[in-house]
Amino acid sequence: MDRRKPEDTRIVFMGTPDIALPVLDALIIQGYQMVGVYTRRDRRAGRGRQMAASPIKTLAIERGIPVFQPASLRTDKAAQAELAALKPDVIVVAAYGLFLPVEVLELPPFGCLNIHPSLLPRHRGPSPVATAILDGDVQTGVSLMKLDEGMDSGPILAQRDAAIGDQENTEDLTERLFEMGASLLIETLPKWIDGTITANPQDDSQVTVSGLLERADGEIDWSRPADEIARKVRAFHPWPGTFTTWNGKSLKVIDALSSSGSPSGATPGDVVRADDAQPAIVTGNGTLILKRIQLEGRKPVTASEFVQGYQDFIGSHLES
Repeated sequence: MDRRKPEDTRIVFMGTPDIALPVLDALIIQGYQMVGVYTRRDRRAGRGRQMAASPIKTLAIERGIPVFQPASLRTDKAAQAELAALKPDVIVVAAYGLFLPVEVLELPPFGCLNIHPSLLPRHRGPSPVATAILDGDVQTGVSLMKLDEGMDSGPILAQRDAAIGDQENTEDLTERLFEMGASLLIETLPKWIDGTITANPQDDSQVTVSGLLERADGEIDWSRPADEIARKVRAFHPWPGTFTTWNGKSLKVIDALSSSGSPSGATPGDVVRADDAQPAIVTGNGTLILKRIQLEGRKPVTASEFVQGYQDFIGSHLES
């Protein structure tokens, strides 16, 4: 059987942030007929608060692909009709950020395919990468699934495993998983269109769900173990960040390592010197060695640089 050529497949891509760029780029390189790109509306960004296009919009314009930015596909019937007029064979979704109603899900003959950065059904929901790191998972992966009306509950076309690095944070791991997802999509899409693979239902008995992270989640409780706090620092970078309070100002912990030892008689929140002279915080079990921090109103610096400028930091106490 002759395999359908990429240029004969009409694709609409939906995505917004830079992590989705490898997916769109891979589809373009493979020669698929990109009939439209959907992305979130331009937002104000930077110190000047100027309107800025999403990374996906910028790439689409560079490649001459029509761009669509509806505020909603759930309530805007005109936007739904505009999408239907593109006659997509398949819709590929990667970190789009808008809900797709049943009218859109049922539109393309080969469905709406989504790249999700976890091994579904584990870590459904909006924060799968951060939750995997926070939970201490040693392995995660990426899933290519067919969207249905549930939250990340559709059948799975393909998956690929990935080990989580000891010091890998959410930003780096998310980028790596979407690059893997782009490769997995390119390998799987022709088989899906040719009908040589099927989508398998998820095992509902194995479902876990990640929640939506808020800024308050990043506050550090120094009574918790050091290894748990270190995972939190990695899991919550770049959002919502992890922070404590020092001298009445917010102190953001950007990078840190856990250590099993702690000075005799010290209490959680005490600022001490580690064996390598780095500043460290005593926790409920062990110490957190600070590597990179940022005081409110200042630029991020190494912890050693911070101590040079604020010598009273060592010996102070941080409240939980």
